[in-house]
Amino acid sequence: MSENVNVCILISAGAEWRALLPHFPQADLQPTPYGNCFRTSIANQRAVFMHGGWGKVAAAGSTQYAIDRWSPKKIVNLGTCGGFSGYIHRGDVVLAEKTLIYDIIEKMSDPDQAIEKYSVTFDLSWLPKPAPQEVFIGTMVSADRDLLSEDIPHLVEKYNARVADWESGAIAWIAKRNHLPCLILRAVTDLVDQSSGEAYGDYAFFEAQTQSVMAEFVTYLPAWLDCFA
Repeated sequence: MSENVNVCILISAGAEWRALLPHFPQADLQPTPYGNCFRTSIANQRAVFMHGGWGKVAAAGSTQYAIDRWSPKKIVNLGTCGGFSGYIHRGDVVLAEKTLIYDIIEKMSDPDQAIEKYSVTFDLSWLPKPAPQEVFIGTMVSADRDLLSEDIPHLVEKYNARVADWESGAIAWIAKRNHLPCLILRAVTDLVDQSSGEAYGDYAFFEAQTQSVMAEFVTYLPAWLDCFA
């Protein structure tokens, strides 16, 4: 399964992958060092879906693996994110205009410079109006942990963020290093407020929301691939 493809679609979390698979019942699953993958055709493009795994380490490694193995012309990441209560709504879809990794703690030199090194700003000049799907365009902040309530005011003030996840920052950075276009679309499955999060301690809630948003992504994916160059 080493043939080149037009697009590699990376799915990070296990719940996201499990929610995706029923929409491709004929998928011939093949193993990789990270998770399973399968080939298909979407919008007349050769595509491979890959379960890359959760967190920055798996996200970076699986993105580079996919690039080296299939030589895609573009990378797409579909998945979920947590939203900041009062700034965005559950179910909203976020198109990443910028990604950054906010859990880098630099004590020896400029911490802002360290975070900026792993930030990526996307060229969205290709995006048609209206977009294929109703989206909120903004900054996606990533960390290797769930969002803490006390972090929200800082992330809003400093980065104008509204959502957070675990993998987008790493996927975007690897794509950029390989000079590949990258499209990141994440839907808000749960909100975090000043005290806690809707899904904290309730994984079943997250899974139920994930099934809904992944079904929506499958519906709109052909239209996204038609316009994303």
